[in-house]
Amino acid sequence: MDQSATPGHPPQLKRIVYVDVDDTLVRTVGTKRIPIPKVIEQVRSLHASGADLYCWSTGGAIYARHIATELGIADCFTAFLPKPHLMIDDLPVAEWRTCTQLHPANC
Repeated sequence: MDQSATPGHPPQLKRIVYVDVDDTLVRTVGTKRIPIPKVIEQVRSLHASGADLYCWSTGGAIYARHIATELGIADCFTAFLPKPHLMIDDLPVAEWRTCTQLHPANC
C-alpha cells in the first residue's frame, strides 16, 4: 500500500498487527503445546492480505520465534518481540482510534 500522504489526505497505512503467543497461538497443558487453528488461519490470512504482523510474548522474542517456527508460520511475521513492561503514551490503549483488540475465540 502507498504510505505517502498528499496535503489534506491521510496516508494509506499498512495494517499493523501484534499477535500474542500463549493462549492465543497455542495453549500449554503440562508440557504439551496445543495449537489454536483458527488463530493460525487468521495469521495466514492477514499475512496474505499484506498486513505487517509482529509476534510477541512475555516469554521474549526468542520464545515467540520458536513457537511461530514450530507452528509453521514464522514467515508470516515481520519481527518477533518481547511484550513491553511499560508503555508510555498520551492515550490509553482502549482510546486508540486505529486499534482493535480481537480475542482468539473471535478469529
